[in-house]
Amino acid sequence: MKYFVFHTLMNLKKPFSAAARKRREKVFIDRMKVQGGERIIDLGGTVEFWRDFPVPLNLTIVNLPGSIPKEIVASKHDVTLIEGDACEVGFASDMNFDIAFSNSVIEHVGDASYRKRMATEVLRLAPSYWVQTPSIWFPIEAHCNMPFWWFYPQRLQQWFISRWKEKLPAWTEMVLGTTVLRKSELYELFPECNLWTEWKLGFPKSYVAYKPQ
Repeated sequence: MKYFVFHTLMNLKKPFSAAARKRREKVFIDRMKVQGGERIIDLGGTVEFWRDFPVPLNLTIVNLPGSIPKEIVASKHDVTLIEGDACEVGFASDMNFDIAFSNSVIEHVGDASYRKRMATEVLRLAPSYWVQTPSIWFPIEAHCNMPFWWFYPQRLQQWFISRWKEKLPAWTEMVLGTTVLRKSELYELFPECNLWTEWKLGFPKSYVAYKPQ
């Protein structure tokens, strides 16, 4: 029964997360005018994320050391896995891809200076981009599942953190390393972007800064 509530919540989210991913895939294809075969660099992503994507792509997936699987599961896509940092990819020349893509990563890279560095890499790597991040205004926080988490007094947040840290230290470090972005910061980081707001139950669930092909 250890961590029963935590794991139950995680399992309950899975079908809703899968449905949301399908909706985002359709919006991504429509708004980015994806035809198939595009060279996409995914900063901080996984092969699993693209498994059911309906058209084949040329994917380069960059993630931190230890996050890249040793073998690539059979896929319709042409996949290259690279260990690296989304804030300083380094290996690729400017505009080497068609689309720079990132899903729920920029809120984890660090403070404002690191978020700026990641945005600079996104703009350097491709003429088009799609950068998604959760909204602070959605009632259930996307990472810790707490209602209105970002509006708790700091002392109350610390009380929860101290309890979580004893049982789920790695997960707690992830929560501590998360900083949600507001729309104003996205516009500052990507001044030429279009902004799509994903709505759910009448609340903004996430924001996407994008520039189509």
